[in-house]
Amino acid sequence: MSEFFNEVDEEVRREQLKKLWDKYSLLIIAVAVLIIAATGGWRAYQHWEAKKAAVAGDAFNKAIELSEQGKHAEAETAFANVAAKAPGGYRALARFRAAGEEASRDPKAAAKMFDAIAADGSVGAELQALARVRAAELLVDTAGYPEMKQRLEADTAPSATFHNSARELLALSAWRAKDATATRHWLDMIALDGDTPPGLRSRAEALQALLPPVAKS
Repeated sequence: MSEFFNEVDEEVRREQLKKLWDKYSLLIIAVAVLIIAATGGWRAYQHWEAKKAAVAGDAFNKAIELSEQGKHAEAETAFANVAAKAPGGYRALARFRAAGEEASRDPKAAAKMFDAIAADGSVGAELQALARVRAAELLVDTAGYPEMKQRLEADTAPSATFHNSARELLALSAWRAKDATATRHWLDMIALDGDTPPGLRSRAEALQALLPPVAKS
């Protein structure tokens, strides 16, 4: 008797499945095709991205070779081409290298290139901060202290990635401007920071020795 009921249940299930298939077969087939197409498309996209990255890597390495050979103008052009066509990571690196090549010929123009990177939020906060410091390094001999302070003061906070470099540049700029008070302010920040690297601490002490003695009341 139980076998009879089992057969009946099986027949009912088959009938239900047939009705479902008749009703939704086109939808099921369409979904399956979409899944296959999406999987194939994703793999094709991954292959395309990997190919782009490989091409960009080769172009980037060739630009580095030009730089190492002293062909700075050609290297800058090559880095600019990578920056225009490469995926995100190589693009940012190439922009930095192109600005670095320009720095050997025209520091002010290179500083503008670094400023453009610093203003581009797509490169990330750390690279923006590095670009601000690089631009300031190129301008420290020509820009006035107020401009340097405007550029770098936010990067002197202890939590800032390049606070050591920013403080040193501001101390140097203030010293060049003959602003002893401002120079001492930045040198004191360097001296009191337990994380200051030894080399920077030594340079700060040397600059401190060049300042006139503090007047005693």
